[in-house]
Amino acid sequence: MISNEKMQKIKREIFSYFLLTVGCVLFAMGDVMFVNPYLMAPGGTYGLSNVLNTLWPWKISFYAICMDIPLLLIGTWILGPRFGVKTVVSTILIFLFTFILESWWGYDPVIHDGDISAVQGHGMVQIPNNGGWFVPDYFLNTVLAGIIYGIAIGTIFRSGATSGGSDIICMIFHKFTKISLGTLVMIVDGIITLSTFIAFGNIRLPIYSILVIFIEGKVINLVVDGMKSYRTMFIITDDPEPIRDYVINTLQRGGTCLTGSGLYKGNERKMLYVSLDRRDMVKLRSELHNIDPNAFVNIMESSEILGEGFRTLPEE
Repeated sequence: MISNEKMQKIKREIFSYFLLTVGCVLFAMGDVMFVNPYLMAPGGTYGLSNVLNTLWPWKISFYAICMDIPLLLIGTWILGPRFGVKTVVSTILIFLFTFILESWWGYDPVIHDGDISAVQGHGMVQIPNNGGWFVPDYFLNTVLAGIIYGIAIGTIFRSGATSGGSDIICMIFHKFTKISLGTLVMIVDGIITLSTFIAFGNIRLPIYSILVIFIEGKVINLVVDGMKSYRTMFIITDDPEPIRDYVINTLQRGGTCLTGSGLYKGNERKMLYVSLDRRDMVKLRSELHNIDPNAFVNIMESSEILGEGFRTLPEE
């Protein structure tokens, strides 16, 4: 008999692979149907593959897998076995779904301002490798591409996988140069993004690609962290009891009371540490004027809060 705890773990694992599959499908859709037809390259191996696919026609999936597999092997050799099974699975699934979609759908855009035509006209853009032309709607396509990419990558992150690809290059350089990963990601993605201008001579392409990256990042945060916004309040007061009573009984929240001393006079004072959602933070901030108008309050935005009353702690 399988214990209830083990059964729950199996269900969570199955659900994580479901999320992984959905994320890979959405990623392939975003790349083939939105990014590639507009000649954009919002970073990563698939961004570079879009440029190569247009310059030297070969399937995006083939270009990407020829980069992703060596990067995984080199990354494992240099950095050690830090890339989990799910990262390998996501690399394979994205390749498969991209190959299926570009073979079935081709490279026709979903968003455009005119019927796809075989005849070139004013203001039209050629469909990569298809020979047809269409009237582009750059802004709407960019917004949708960023949203789809963000949901896709955020869902892959939620499943416990990572994107791999060009991120491995950043990790390797980070090991030897000690430059921050964030800076290296910006450099690598920036070079890939600028390759669209070098290849096609159109300044709007890297600009829209950067906009895709920006929207994608915001959506990833929403998918991974959720819609709720949390605040952490540090309240220094001479009379903590009324504030404690309001937090516990009115807001029905907990917190921590710390004892410290001021730097100027050295007097001992109490500090309340409380984490709240935005609505409760506004209530407490307004009530503090009535409870203790002399209190000192520091409010900070919290990107993630785990534990009782908030999100549960992850198992891994």
